[in-house]
Parts: sequence; structure tokens; C-alpha cells
Amino acid sequence: MNPADYTIEHVAGAEAEETVRPSELEAVRSLPRISVHAFCESEAMLRTMERCAQDRRLSKVSLRVSSASIAAAANMFASAPTPNLLILETSTEPRGIMDELAPLAEVCDPSTKVIIVGNYNDIPLYRDLIRNGISEYMVGPVGMADILNAMSAIFVDPDSEPLGRTIAFIGAKGGSGSSTIAHNCAFDISSLFQTEVILADLDLPYGTANIDFDQDPPQGISEAIYAPDRLDEVFLDRLLTKCSERLSLLAAPSMLDRAYDLERGSFQPIIEVLQRSAPVTILDVPHAWSEWTRALLSEVDELIITAVPDLANLRNAKNMLDALKKLRPNDKPPHLILNQVGLPKRPEIAPADFCEPLGMQPIAIIPFDAQLFGTASNSGRMIAEMDRKSPTAETFSQIAHIVTGRATIKKPKKAGLGKMLGLLGRK
Repeated sequence: MNPADYTIEHVAGAEAEETVRPSELEAVRSLPRISVHAFCESEAMLRTMERCAQDRRLSKVSLRVSSASIAAAANMFASAPTPNLLILETSTEPRGIMDELAPLAEVCDPSTKVIIVGNYNDIPLYRDLIRNGISEYMVGPVGMADILNAMSAIFVDPDSEPLGRTIAFIGAKGGSGSSTIAHNCAFDISSLFQTEVILADLDLPYGTANIDFDQDPPQGISEAIYAPDRLDEVFLDRLLTKCSERLSLLAAPSMLDRAYDLERGSFQPIIEVLQRSAPVTILDVPHAWSEWTRALLSEVDELIITAVPDLANLRNAKNMLDALKKLRPNDKPPHLILNQVGLPKRPEIAPADFCEPLGMQPIAIIPFDAQLFGTASNSGRMIAEMDRKSPTAETFSQIAHIVTGRATIKKPKKAGLGKMLGLLGRK
């Protein structure tokens, strides 16, 4: 099931949709490939499960939602195998719930987990259900965050190593400088926080990460894409190139010897291995809109859109934000970076006017500096290596803090952007 393609039928006269704060779901990791069937008696529970189906954390989950009772579930599974997880809503009084579950227990596979949503806050009932093998009892009405947290508690091993965060950078338009910002951000995260970082260049035909870091690796990301059956942590380690003490590069081939017609899930196996291999993975995503980019952008932990202050970038950024809001309905909006601001003799949109129709503030405004960025690129060095105390290096440091959750965006006291929102380099 692809949550992005899951459609919700709105019921006439239904209550307003539940508002979910992204902070309520930050600790919920993506669930493994499991099958789930929910049986809902109320319209509210039905809508909650349909909203769960849209969330990116269930991208690997096969979820089926039925407006039916526990008795209907028992009839169904009398002639069909039960899924990995059953979510059952019941309005039955506590003394009758065990009798209601008895027919289902006779046909339910022993390995199937069960979550029950009831109407009564009854501690003896809860203890009785847990003692009889029910995984969780929840008192309704429940929200989407409650269901996702309960599912995660059952199927995500708390003793396993935590998954690393995936941070994707993409440009609103070609030439916006998204790759340069991604590379500098990866370098800063690894050096400022002394943490292992993997930079994956996903622009297979035209990637520039190897040039920016002055590397010429014989292998890279294409070997992982075209040999998914061999992909594991050991194989990945052979494909990585060391750029600094704590930064490794998964380079693009940057060759045109083949057509890179990738399928929707081409990068999913790589992302899963990268998440197990490093605390932070930076994904340099090319400016494209295809099935694989949509799938990838819908599933990463953090998104950064880089735009140049002109009309085409504004239109594209607005379209991307609207599309990503539908793909990631329960996540906070992507971050915005304005780049190449103040290019001589180029008419451009003022930052305040650029951001107003987007309804958001940028986390950074990076001034145009051909000398600084050109010299860094030609020498295979990052901005922080050129001059750690420069205003631009300080801006990249602030970006690194924000995208890793180590700092928050300061809101301007007055309307507009002010000079640089307290975070930004000098123009």
C-alpha cells in the first residue's frame, strides 16, 4: 500500500478532521512490512484509520479498513488467514467483551497481535485482556497519534539500534544551488556535532558531490541500486568514500553510459541500510518530479527546498509545498532556503515578497558570492574549510543546527524578514 495513493471518502456532516501536531509523531519510526486489518464500528474510528493509512510511517504496511464489528471479523477469518495485526473497535460493556472475542480467538492465528478500542476505562478489564493475550486496550475516542504509537510499541523493537535521520535537499529549480548547500550542510553536521554522516548523491547522471569533495571513487550508489540483493551494511561500507573523519560519500556515477529510468522504490532498500549505518544521512535529490522522487520525498524525516528569488522558483516552490503537504499530511512543512540573493544586475523578488505567498519564513538567506563559492568548488573544499568565521560559514552552521533539531527558527518581531532573522549571513 502506498499512503500517498490512499483516498479518503469524507462523510457528509462529519466532524472536523483531527488536528495532529507533528511533535506527537516525531518519536514514531516507520513500521516494518506487516499486514493490518482494522474493524471500525464508529465513523470517527473509521476516519482515524483512514488518516493513518495516509501517513508516511505506514508506507510499507498493508492496511485494510472495514466498517464492521468483531463478529464480522470472526466470520471473515473463519475462511481466511489473519493479518499480523488486528485493530478492533467495540462498544460492548466490559463484562461482555471476552464473550464477544471468543469466536474470533478460535480462528485467529497465534502470532496475530490485537489492539482493542473500547468505550470503558476499566482497569480490571484491561488486566483481563492483557492476561488473555491482547496486545493493547485503548479507551476511545482515539486519535491517529494514539494508534500509530500503539502500533509502533508492538512492532518496533525498543532494544534495537535507533534508526538514523534522513534529511533530503532539493532545489525548486535547476541551478538553485541545492547540491552545494546539501554538501556544506553534511560537512558541518559531521564536524560541528562529531557525528557520523553519510552524504548520498542521488543525481546519478549529473551528480557533483565527487567534484565538490575532490574525490574520484571507483564505486558508488549505482552499484547499490542495480544489486539490491547484495545490499547490506558490509556491502555499503565498500561503496562509501571517506571525505573527512566523520563524513562518508555515496557518490553518483556522473556518467551518461546508460539511461537511469528508475522505478518508484529503487532507493528504498538503500535508504533502509543507510538509516542503520549512520545517525544522519543527507540526500542530495536532483530537481525532478518522478515516481521515485515523490516516493522518497514522502518518506524522509526532514525536507529542505532551496530557491532562488525569481518568479519561476516561486511558482515551483509553491507547487512543491502544496504537493508535499498532500504526500506528508502529518509532518511539518519543509524548510526553505533562499540562495544567490543579491546577484548583480538581476531583477529579483525581495525575500519578504517571495515568502508571503508561501506562508513561511526561510531558515536562511544566502547572499550571492561567486568568488567564495567558485573558489571552494574548484579547490574541492567546503565553505567552513575556507573560512570558518565568515558570515556564510556561520549561516551553514545555523542550517545544520536547525535541520538536525538542535535549534529552532526565530520568528521576526515585526512583519517581514528583518535583516536576517537572527540566523542569516550578511548580504
